[in-house]
Amino acid sequence: MKILLIACIAFSTACFSQVAVGKSSVTNSNVSLEFGNSENRGLILPWVTSENDIINPVDGTVIFDTSDTKVKYLAAGAWIGLNADPNLVTPVTIDTSLQDTKTENTNAMVRIGTNVDPDVDGILVLSDTNKAMVLPKVASPHLNVVNPAPGMIVYDTTSRLVAVFTGDAWSFWGPR
Repeated sequence: MKILLIACIAFSTACFSQVAVGKSSVTNSNVSLEFGNSENRGLILPWVTSENDIINPVDGTVIFDTSDTKVKYLAAGAWIGLNADPNLVTPVTIDTSLQDTKTENTNAMVRIGTNVDPDVDGILVLSDTNKAMVLPKVASPHLNVVNPAPGMIVYDTTSRLVAVFTGDAWSFWGPR
């Protein structure tokens, strides 16, 4: 299923600089990647066992680090952890068996956009400098996503916050 999704996105990017997943078209010309309103699915960030596993990362890279159950992004060459929710418990052990037996295809890559930099590595690269990605929208993900995977990220339409599943609990991000 993942291969089919990646193939569809890759094919779509050959024709358009905008991609819709789970819907027929994007609803905003300022969007590179937009997800359908399935109300029970999210985007799973790439899992790594350490930020040091990333080869040649560039600023803007986003990962889910299973060693400390944090979403991290690279800014000015430094990894910044985003799970700052004081209500979260000590990091849990993440079951990575889903990917442990898989061999990484280092050539697997999808690029969406018109400003394609061949030197930027990543499984999904959004390369437009004037378009954004719209996260999957889910009302109350803690109630409606039945079996979330660690690193799942959605936009909670009820609380109007970004929600990330850390493997143990949902963490909600937004203005404080």
